[in-house]
Amino acid sequence: MSTPDMNEILKQAQRVQERMAELQQDLVRRRYEASSGGGMATAVVSGQLRVLELRIEPSLVADGDLPMIQDLAAAAVNAALEKAQAGVQEELQQLQGSIMTPGPESRG
Repeated sequence: MSTPDMNEILKQAQRVQERMAELQQDLVRRRYEASSGGGMATAVVSGQLRVLELRIEPSLVADGDLPMIQDLAAAAVNAALEKAQAGVQEELQQLQGSIMTPGPESRG
């Protein structure tokens, strides 16, 4: 078993840093959507876990049931955030897997 080459380790660290930067930029553009109440409330969040949109069915507002609106909105936001977190976790696992696998230039 040979000793790792310091230059190769530094190159790999730089590749990881570049991939992380790309992933962060990608997550800004990703959108995750979820609804509650059969579509009465819909939330859209980014991969950075920021709420981008919250849509409430007009008929729900016309009924004036504020507690129902609040419950459905919270449920939709929480569901969208869960989707986003799962998506981010999956991306990070893929990145970790690619880090653990040596690149073609280091295979013998």
